[in-house]
Amino acid sequence: MTDADIVAEFHAANALLEGHFILSSGRRSARYLQCARVLMDPARATRLVAALVAKLPPEARRVDAVVAPAMGGVIVGYEVARQLGVASMFVERPLGTFELRRGFVVAPGAKVLIVEDVVTTGLSSREAIAAIRLAGGEVVSAACLVDRSDGVADVGVQLTSLLRLAVPSFAPDALPPELAAIPAVKPGSRA
Repeated sequence: MTDADIVAEFHAANALLEGHFILSSGRRSARYLQCARVLMDPARATRLVAALVAKLPPEARRVDAVVAPAMGGVIVGYEVARQLGVASMFVERPLGTFELRRGFVVAPGAKVLIVEDVVTTGLSSREAIAAIRLAGGEVVSAACLVDRSDGVADVGVQLTSLLRLAVPSFAPDALPPELAAIPAVKPGSRA
């Protein structure tokens, strides 16, 4: 699957949006990748994740579990785990810090792959990795459908992305005039 094929999948799902968006990190952007829309078609999700799994390094394929940050990473994390034949779990922030809940347990020393939908700054991945390490797991690698930092984000372990895009983001007080002129919307899962 080429980069053009992947972008075409996002366009076909109306999942590559243009406007003024508030990202989960609080930063602003003129483009937003709505992965929930691209993943709502199970056949499309299977195709995209198969292409991502094919890119994973060997150590990322030999894991005991896949863990995803909720909400955005849950679907893609589940599909990666299904294709690898391992357990799928997610971390969530009931009190602001990621933790395993719902009876999810990582065995001490278990090898874990962190999976996200989109990486912008890498903060969610780093926080998920910290939660898994605190629970006793060993995070061996991370993966995402889209790295919108074009490889700049540091998640703390090797990051494999299906697609790298250079999509600039801006601090709210440093918007370019064309972005500042458009009302901002927050399409993500975090308030």
